[in-house]
Amino acid sequence: MNADFFLVNRPLWAVLISLLAAGLILFNDRRPNLREGITVLAAVGKFAIIFSMLPQVLAGQVIETAPLTLAPGITLHLQADTFGLLFALLSSFLWILTSIYNFGYMRALKYGHETGYYASFAVCLSATIGIAFAANLLTFFLFYEILTIATYPLVIHSRTEEAIYGGRKYLAYTLTAGQFLLVAVIWSQVLAPGAEFQPGGFLAGKGSVLALQILFFLFVLGLGVKAAIMPLHDWLPTAMVAPTPVSALLHAVAVVKAGAFGFLRLSGYVFGPQLVREIGAGQVLAVVAGITIIVASLRALGEDNLKRRLAYSTIGQLSYVVLGAALATPMALLGGMFHIVAHAFMKITLFFCAGAIYVTTHKQNISEMKGIGRQMPATLAAFTLGAIAIVGTPFMVGFISKWNLGLGALQANEGIYIAVLIVSALLTTGYFFPIVFNAYFGSNKAGTPIREASPALLYPLLITGVIALVLGVFPNFGWDFYQLALAAVKSIFTAGMGMAAGG
Repeated sequence: MNADFFLVNRPLWAVLISLLAAGLILFNDRRPNLREGITVLAAVGKFAIIFSMLPQVLAGQVIETAPLTLAPGITLHLQADTFGLLFALLSSFLWILTSIYNFGYMRALKYGHETGYYASFAVCLSATIGIAFAANLLTFFLFYEILTIATYPLVIHSRTEEAIYGGRKYLAYTLTAGQFLLVAVIWSQVLAPGAEFQPGGFLAGKGSVLALQILFFLFVLGLGVKAAIMPLHDWLPTAMVAPTPVSALLHAVAVVKAGAFGFLRLSGYVFGPQLVREIGAGQVLAVVAGITIIVASLRALGEDNLKRRLAYSTIGQLSYVVLGAALATPMALLGGMFHIVAHAFMKITLFFCAGAIYVTTHKQNISEMKGIGRQMPATLAAFTLGAIAIVGTPFMVGFISKWNLGLGALQANEGIYIAVLIVSALLTTGYFFPIVFNAYFGSNKAGTPIREASPALLYPLLITGVIALVLGVFPNFGWDFYQLALAAVKSIFTAGMGMAAGG
């Protein structure tokens, strides 16, 4: 009985384990080794719990906890379905590597205030898994806002005037967006009590075309800030004042990924692909995503600060996911789902490299990094892998997601977005490859000796860089990410056909 109780409630335990770790971390302020040990144990434990659900979910089961009823028709509910498990597996695995990287980074730069830092990190990952396993809109919203609040201490961690400003701007954007999301959630709850996520959506026939268009727009405002679609993006480059592991968390694992994840939930599980197309919302959102992809790439070209260039790259790259949600065809949704995985490994590699360079050399600007590839060969090799992958080069993980997005555009008879993908790839080459070229072939006039990054910084970035390569050849390597995305898309469109036949 106890074993059955644990097995059924694994989505809940996956959320709670890092909350428990956050409390233990706070009680071990003067025991740094124990504090770090708790962080690693919680990260490994969370991943183990989530990974244990993979066979059942791939077999077609949905693992769900008993709903907590707050009022008739209003519940908090967790479940592990194929799409949620994909995001949870990704986040929990990368938390392990980020934790190790954190130790090397924070110790090297002696930031201080590390107890609160690690505790906030743990709460962020708890909220992220809550978002992944949310079974309805209310649960999604609750964890979405917890993530907003928990990230704030991380953004302002250095306590400088610039960091405080960046944190205030982050809160101003994200909390305002949360109000629009709350209105959308309440409205959806009125239209469909419970607002439980369903493959193929649950809002068809629940309101007039105009009402559903307005509701969709409210969701876009609520989710678009975290996904950093333009013009709702400006908080993200400003938040780059945070320590680099936080930047990696913001971009690869949690905050902006939560927004992108939310758009796919919206398209596939709230409105449904057919309704998204019928009310014309997809076409408008696709235009916004396309503009964001191009303009963000152009902005990245002009940034000399490496982390800000990476931030604008993220703004453009995450709109690939939004584009997949907007086109709402099978291949587009598959491409969007797998791009969450692809971008995570690519971008966390690049941010880890940026942090390793800063810790070792205290250089933040690209113009100062000439010749650094000859002195930090392993770090720059990983950066090169990440850059090649994010362009969409064949046999790298970014190619798979972008190829599927292109096929999705053809399925939607929107060939213009293939042109957007091609132009974006060229611009991405333009803002990444000069970094690589100058790192290997530029001259370091100062001639200051530079050593390779320390093992705690180096090993995580090498692992993520290699995985970005391996997943490009074997997309199901290790975690069955591609199979999970395929199963999620199949469930969405099978349910959609069923509803259409029933209608």
